[in-house]
Formats: sequence, C-alpha cells, structure tokens
Amino acid sequence: MRGMPPQLVADVTLYPTKRGGRKSAALPGWGCPCCVSRQQPIIGYDGWPLLGATPIEPGEQRRLGFVFLSGEKAAVIMREAGTFYLWEGGFVGEAKVVQSDSLDGHDESVGMP
Repeated sequence: MRGMPPQLVADVTLYPTKRGGRKSAALPGWGCPCCVSRQQPIIGYDGWPLLGATPIEPGEQRRLGFVFLSGEKAAVIMREAGTFYLWEGGFVGEAKVVQSDSLDGHDESVGMP
C-alpha cells in the first residue's frame, strides 16, 4: 500500500477491545471490509487504511487515507455515506470522511510515507 495516493481521507477510530474492538494493534498493510451500514446483511468493500509505518491501536483515533480494492466506485459510496464502519468478524471501528474530493500526491498527515 505504500506509495499509493489515498482515494479518501477519514478520521478513524478503532474501538477499544472491551467495546468489541481488535485485541491487538492493526499493523501497516492491514485492511478490512468497509461497510456503510451496520444493518444485516453486512455488505462491505475491501479497504486499506494507509497507516504509513505506524500501527494503530485499539481505542486510538487517527486521520488516515484509504484505498479500496474496488477503486473509485467504493470511495464514492463511502464519501456519500459520510461515515463507514470497519468489519473484522464484527465491527472494530468507524471512519468519518473528512476529505470528499479525490486526492493527488502524498500527505504525511494522513499516514502516507
């Protein structure tokens, strides 16, 4: 994922472990389905938060860029929703879109190298 420009930027919160979040940090390269609803059936788009070289811990909040396997199609869906949820066998976090335009270049403030 390094070197890829983000398709959107979001303020990400990983839920604390005691609230159903991950039991350990998400390491660089980690990805998960991103869902615009918590309702059944769960429909997600594979996404990767651009963590740079720094893992994100349960309970942590950080502004991050995202890239999606489905590309701009998924990014548009997430932008329109405004908030999306991170799924890993259950909801482990959420992301609030803060930049709704396509992005160019790299930005250290959003987890890019």
